[in-house]
This record gives sequence, C-alpha cells and structure tokens, in this order.
Amino acid sequence: MPLAYIALGSNLGEREANLRAALALLEARAVKVRAVSTLRDTEPVGAPAGTEHLRYLNGAAKLETTLEPRELLAVLLDVERALGRNREQDVRNAPRTVDLDLILYEDRVIGAASGEGDLCLPHPRMHQRRFVLEPLAELAPDLPHPVLKKTVAQLLAECPKT
Repeated sequence: MPLAYIALGSNLGEREANLRAALALLEARAVKVRAVSTLRDTEPVGAPAGTEHLRYLNGAAKLETTLEPRELLAVLLDVERALGRNREQDVRNAPRTVDLDLILYEDRVIGAASGEGDLCLPHPRMHQRRFVLEPLAELAPDLPHPVLKKTVAQLLAECPKT
C-alpha cells in the first residue's frame, strides 16, 4: 500500500488529545497510522496579532492507505472539520484545534510548479519549516524529497533554527 506522511498541529484546547483524536478518526477512515513522531511544543509561525502566545503541539505521522492523494486530502479535511476546524472561516495561520497537512505521498509530484489548486505535493513549504522537518526526520530521515532531491535529514540540516 502507498505511504504518505502528514504534519500534525494543534494550539487550541487539549492539544495532545486533539491530535490523538485526529489519528483515531483517520484509522476509522481507511487510513492506517503506521508511526507517529514525538509531539513537540513549538512557537507559532506567522500568528495573527493577539494569538502569538498560543503555542503549537506539532508532530508527524506515517500513513498507509489505498486512497489516492486527493481522496486522502479530503479525509484529512473531513477529520479537521469533525474536530471543530472551519477552514472557510480561518484567518491564515490562526489558532486551530487541529491542522493536518499532507506533506508527502510516495514520490508523487502534484501541482508543484504552480502551487495552485487544492493539492500540492510535496508540500511547497515543508523544507522551510523546522516544526515539520524535525518530527518527519524522526520517522524517515532518509526519505527523499522528490523535487529537491535531498533527504529529510539533509533538508533539516539546511533549515534555519529560527
């Protein structure tokens, strides 16, 4: 079965419980959670004014699924909605109960040139985000980025600390 990697994040409510609930809901929707990284307490990036103090709990998960990438994205969005997130009303980088981002799906490249549309794989900013790379490196340090042709460990080593 194909492997996919997602980034997990929460900075509202019971953060760890939110992420555990998201993983359980994924398991109930034709997705097998094969591994989960250590969850990390991180600073928010680009937070709207007045929300800078709401720290995130971030992690990554390795998934196995028969779903195609867009189908998996739909499941991720459905799980977010089930846990109280409303992307239509979200302000960019606003606090959220749960954030599930599809980072990699096998070696698929979708929409990477334009960055437009409902899905872009690999995630267009994954290589710039330590809060994504650190947990991902814990799960799959030798996993290659299909566009940049570097491993997750190499991308992490090149990513600024701030």
